[in-house]
Amino acid sequence: MSESVLAPPRLSRHHQALNQPVARQRPRLNLDELVLVAIGGQIAHPIARGNPYRIGYDGVPRVLPGTGGIVINRRIGDRCVGLAGDHIEPGVALHNNGREVVGPRNGPNTALMTYACVGNRARVVTGPMAGQTGLVTGKHGGINHVLVDFPAQVLARLRIGDRIQLYSHGLGARLLDYPEITLLNCAPALLWRWGIRERDGALWIPVTHRFPSVLMGSGLGKNTAWRGDYDIQLADPRLRQRYRLGSLRFGDLVAICDADNRYGPLVRSGRVTIGVIVHGDSTVSGHGPGVTPLLTGPAALLRSLIDERANLAALFDVREPVPPRDYPPLAGRTLGRGPAPRLIVSA
Repeated sequence: MSESVLAPPRLSRHHQALNQPVARQRPRLNLDELVLVAIGGQIAHPIARGNPYRIGYDGVPRVLPGTGGIVINRRIGDRCVGLAGDHIEPGVALHNNGREVVGPRNGPNTALMTYACVGNRARVVTGPMAGQTGLVTGKHGGINHVLVDFPAQVLARLRIGDRIQLYSHGLGARLLDYPEITLLNCAPALLWRWGIRERDGALWIPVTHRFPSVLMGSGLGKNTAWRGDYDIQLADPRLRQRYRLGSLRFGDLVAICDADNRYGPLVRSGRVTIGVIVHGDSTVSGHGPGVTPLLTGPAALLRSLIDERANLAALFDVREPVPPRDYPPLAGRTLGRGPAPRLIVSA
């Protein structure tokens, strides 16, 4: 079979440079070992539980949009804190609705969650936007969605149920000169564009924020970090302001200090995890903006540099990220302002 048949389709002009390396120093990978695999899913409809209310950590019940669907006016590069929503997934949320007769029935979606890497290409294969291309921006565990960014004019015409095909490239990637650093959920295309530098025997990684693992909540206790994310808690105003977490944006690349994600997220001193913000803030206790891990390793080898342009939207020339600005969480606005409203249920 020819190389041209194996290659994925050409990208639209909006994303034409999506997988092209730029003229920067970049870490060496085992590229000749990697496999390019086509995978896919459908645009997922939002789901709702019987009770429409989410009880916030401030005690206030709210009815808000949540996960799933096509979020047309929030994309990578936009703020993710203080929105009238809960776990908002920017762009398109994918789920593979296929059922398997061999092994687990949800095997196709589990494979989608495992194979997809941040920075992979995506292509619409059904519906009026067939042929349009986009960028994989993260994985959201629990709901088990893969998130994809498309231009706004494409998002406005996509339909629930449209099939999206992804080109998985990155599963099995290793840093040849840094075996102590583990790559997770990370496409080579992202590493090429990230602006990573090697200095004093360490990799220096541009990030927008750096904060301690004590702030991490929902997602702890998983036995894998390959199929989702875990959340940053924003309920403490002092810590939120100290680490500028009110200015987080979808697609921001962030460093979590004293965090180890090799075999599932946990707190471990002397290690660091670098990931990407994939979904928005939450009013629910223990939840917040989600981080899909990309690199994890010893802090002595994995160093971070603060750069406000370390966002997927800027790195892939998708759009200009909004300037970082501090926003209070939706739930946090009521803290310290007297007793929270009470739900009264009549007999």
